[in-house]
Amino acid sequence: MIPMTPATLGGFLLLALALVGIPSGPAWAQDAFPPDAPVGDTVTLPGGDEFIILSYHDIRDDAAIHVDPDPYAVSTRQLLQQFEWLRENGYTPVSLDDVVAAREGERPLPRGAVLLTFDDGLKSVHTHLLPILELFRFPAVVAVVTSWLDAPEGWELEYDGIGTLTKEDLLSWDEVRELVESGLVEIASHSHALHQGILANPFGNVQPAAVTRGYDSASGTYETEEEYRERVRWDLLTSSRRIEEETGVGPRAIVWPFGEFNRITEALASELGMTFSMGLHPGTASVHQTGLPRFVISGNPRLPELVWFLEHSQQALSPVRVMQVDLDYVYDPDPAQIERNLDLLVERVHAMGVTTVYLQAFANPEGDGNARALYFPNRHLPVRADLFNRVAWQLRTRAGVQVFGWLPVLAFVLPDAERTDELAVKRWVEGEMVPSRPDFWRLSPYLPEARQIIREIYEDLARSSPLDGLLFDDDAYLSDFEDASLHGDGRLPPARERTVHLIEFTLELAEVARTHRPLVRTARNLYARVVLEPESEEWFSQNLGLFLEAYDQTALMAMPYLERARRPDAWMRRLLEEVAAVPGGLQGTMFELQSVDWWTTERIPTQEMLDWMRMLQRGGAVHFGYYPDDFILGHPSLEGIRPGISVERYPFRRP
Repeated sequence: MIPMTPATLGGFLLLALALVGIPSGPAWAQDAFPPDAPVGDTVTLPGGDEFIILSYHDIRDDAAIHVDPDPYAVSTRQLLQQFEWLRENGYTPVSLDDVVAAREGERPLPRGAVLLTFDDGLKSVHTHLLPILELFRFPAVVAVVTSWLDAPEGWELEYDGIGTLTKEDLLSWDEVRELVESGLVEIASHSHALHQGILANPFGNVQPAAVTRGYDSASGTYETEEEYRERVRWDLLTSSRRIEEETGVGPRAIVWPFGEFNRITEALASELGMTFSMGLHPGTASVHQTGLPRFVISGNPRLPELVWFLEHSQQALSPVRVMQVDLDYVYDPDPAQIERNLDLLVERVHAMGVTTVYLQAFANPEGDGNARALYFPNRHLPVRADLFNRVAWQLRTRAGVQVFGWLPVLAFVLPDAERTDELAVKRWVEGEMVPSRPDFWRLSPYLPEARQIIREIYEDLARSSPLDGLLFDDDAYLSDFEDASLHGDGRLPPARERTVHLIEFTLELAEVARTHRPLVRTARNLYARVVLEPESEEWFSQNLGLFLEAYDQTALMAMPYLERARRPDAWMRRLLEEVAAVPGGLQGTMFELQSVDWWTTERIPTQEMLDWMRMLQRGGAVHFGYYPDDFILGHPSLEGIRPGISVERYPFRRP
């Protein structure tokens, strides 16, 4: 293709709009939807304090639909159609100035506000995008990796696994200045050299540099917190200075490479004047939030597909399908066997078509639910193996699922037995306070020292590992004769006070984790008996209604054999009816089935589990899963359970 100047290409684009056949007005807007898609006033457009951010990358004339080697390239034709559709259907591209004005209360964002962003600083932003922006008079944000733009001639980079990136593929600083001089483009930092992976664990996994504490294989140690912060700060400062040196204006937005950021990196960027922080998670953005979500445009979608995605991705209730996995099954003293076990797990999870894995982060070979060792580096318990990071990363990247770290809330057994006793949940026995251990060895959530230890364990998990969420285990309960450590005179807190106290503590743990993984969501196990017999809150300090309000997912232990139900199917139907009777119950509850009868150690037949899933679906349940998954022996059977568990049976799965 012969390069064209912006002015020349701008003239050709007027003709191109006619050639690609883009009518305007309501008739064409309706044709853009699939035949059964609602249009018009059924759509709620953002505005006021809310807006949508779209993330684009390369623009090529020859980008293929869906099968192009570069999954993030969009064709010139498709981009023209998308921009025309935005203009004709109530969307208004806005600038960062508009967002600032709305943030400061000067003027609200227009209805249908959308911010257009283009990542990586590729040459096509100048040759293809700029003329289109000038044609439509749309503002945009272009994020550049300054070390790439500063690279010498002959520089090459393996680019996202799709080919080699060279200097000729990137903007020059002269072209960056032309973008700025157009008055339509604002330059953001995409870091100086954080657009890469660094060694993240002893197994050789490479993970995003902005959020990973680098692992030194020579010394077997991790980057300290101080070293990590200094590395990121130097990078952001270098990028900001280079942009200001070349354009005269420092960046006020940081677009995080790979969409990965945390509150530490955001604070560092903000100190350097980059008060806009953008990730790659989907959602509607608010002018008041940090870590702005963006919809990444991938697969060079046809216009009807993009329209459908934009207008319905936030309206459909997404089903959650869960496999809860014991990391104890992956662990083996032989590293080669660990790799074989991990491959089995990843392949099975991918084949299942689930959305989520609840992954054990603590070692529990005893099977009693008490954490005496962990699978990640931490300050308080032995590390059985530094394995959680490796497995979580493989599940996210190879199986495409979300990973929730599964930990006890209270059941941590410290190496110092005397200290464990001192910090334990207590009960009164013959006028004396003693550790209360009917099953779990719980630390008291009322003792500041115990709470601090647990907070630090959760922080260490989030700091060291990629996470999408946390599963709070079923050890988080306090019965009606606990916790004597609260009152030395024998007075015990009432049930609701205990329930609320435990909820508040788990939410505090989630906030600690969000320092390092700000998008972490929450799930918490709930005993079925609390649903079937609400008065049992007195014994368990749990409540379905309060859980639904507090957590993203209430993982209800829908396990009839655990409860020794005489008629398991009838028990399951009654449990479903009770959940349905609670406002929001079906939407917020994840029914967790059992695959093993722990009283007899016998496996639950796969067909019986499948029948439960179908019963739940017929009754209106949206989310369900099971525990445990035995990926070594293949129970439940993949062929038998997949028709019930796979989310691919649903049309509204989010990418």
